[in-house]
Amino acid sequence: MVTDPACIVADRCLQLLGGYGYMKEYSFAHLFADTRVLRILAGANEIMKELVARSP
Repeated sequence: MVTDPACIVADRCLQLLGGYGYMKEYSFAHLFADTRVLRILAGANEIMKELVARSP
């Protein structure tokens, strides 16, 4: 799924930015929150993998 690599990249960028990554003044804080929400909105990745595996 695409959400896993997006979250990995966001986590690495957060490590790079440090505390600035959490400040709402910076656009990355919004991007980080959006990538975290994508995991929930897109469906649990394990469930999606099972659905793909079951499809003919």
